[in-house]
Amino acid sequence: MTGDGAGECGTPGPEGDGHPAPAPEPELAPAPVPAPEPGPAQSAAREAARPSPNRRVNPAGLSPPTGFSHAVTATGSRLVFLAGQTALDAEGVIRGDTLPAQFERALTNLLTALAACDGTPADLTRVTVYTTDVPAYRECARELGALWRTLAGRDYPAMAVVGVVRLWDETALVELDGVAVLP
Repeated sequence: MTGDGAGECGTPGPEGDGHPAPAPEPELAPAPVPAPEPGPAQSAAREAARPSPNRRVNPAGLSPPTGFSHAVTATGSRLVFLAGQTALDAEGVIRGDTLPAQFERALTNLLTALAACDGTPADLTRVTVYTTDVPAYRECARELGALWRTLAGRDYPAMAVVGVVRLWDETALVELDGVAVLP
């Protein structure tokens, strides 16, 4: 990563500013449930079996959110605190040379940990993204938004992106941690 993000993310996606638009509140989107080679159909069936205890809140007095919710109310009773996940594979090696490749792996790892607690992406109430290259993150926003929608659907938690000097593994470009509330 050079810090300018030039040419690293391919062509822009269809969304206006590079972030996905928020979904209508009751919609639950399909997303993979990490188990042996999960697929979107598994998660859709799982989410249909139980409604999320979380409600996304986007007040009219705030700017329209793109790729996040301004607030999330949680009425569930079980909290899941998800440790920071990078693009580590099962052998402890960072995979991917670009921010989007590492983001996809880190998000998959986060969702795998969540699924191990019987959670789905709709249960996420808060996700923090740490990156060593905020300009590249902005440059790749459309691609990152598409990756989020593919893996986690359109239920966006409250989110923040934080620029950091470096992460624990010096080859890591991005790390995600989160909180989920389950029924």
